[in-house]
Amino acid sequence: MASSASKLIPADPEKVMITRRLTPSILISSTPFLRFGRVKIGGRGTIVKLASGNLAVFSPVALTDSVKKELSTFGNGQIRYITALDQEHHIFISAWHDAFPDAQVIAPETLPDLRKKQGYAGIPEGKWTLFKKNDQAFSVSEEFDREFDMEYVHAHANQELVFNHKPSRTLIEADLIFNLPAMEQHSKTGMSPTSGILTRLFCALNNTQGEAIWQRRFIWYAISAGNRTAYNQSVSKIAKWDFDRIVPCHGDVIETGGKGIFERVMRWHLEASKKGQ
Repeated sequence: MASSASKLIPADPEKVMITRRLTPSILISSTPFLRFGRVKIGGRGTIVKLASGNLAVFSPVALTDSVKKELSTFGNGQIRYITALDQEHHIFISAWHDAFPDAQVIAPETLPDLRKKQGYAGIPEGKWTLFKKNDQAFSVSEEFDREFDMEYVHAHANQELVFNHKPSRTLIEADLIFNLPAMEQHSKTGMSPTSGILTRLFCALNNTQGEAIWQRRFIWYAISAGNRTAYNQSVSKIAKWDFDRIVPCHGDVIETGGKGIFERVMRWHLEASKKGQ
């Protein structure tokens, strides 16, 4: 772990982490996380039990004793896939790969070089499965591909990987959509998840309430501005998937109605895609 990451994560994750079964096939671990070391946006790792019994973890948070205990009774207990959902969500992948050295590490193509620059421990070259923007189709393995829709939103500044677990109709994403405030993720800290001027501002910009107009504007005018046409194409593809639940890395889980919320937040992108823009 790079030394700069220590300002973002809790000193003792075990004390403040909440691990729970979201569905019979999905386990989540929610923990505090401070963007820029100050903004309370929360962090979340998601573990999916595949039909084979193998496990896939997305955006892993700290591998605490309580998480290890949960893994021992979840599927076959073996993590076979470790996914960095974007180039920001990789702090703990080395720790997980040390514990599960046979696992594939799934990531956007930009991540290996970025980790070297930031001083993170290396992952063996043969263990990477990298999504590349010029690929026409994405594949991880037969058992993984069978259960997930996949999209590489390379037009997003953070190089987003987005997955839909088809059996549970659950969209798993990192920074594509926020659902702030991060109530569950900060619930064991004893502090309000909305305290602080910067946190309140970030929550105002990145929530899904009502028409979610501020998050829609933020994504349109800031996040997607670099290559809006490619962003529109990715969003349009995701909108065709069948999902109801959204598990974001930042903010509370959207237990139901997620498809409608996604369409509302991304309305301008979907409309532009229909016009061929």
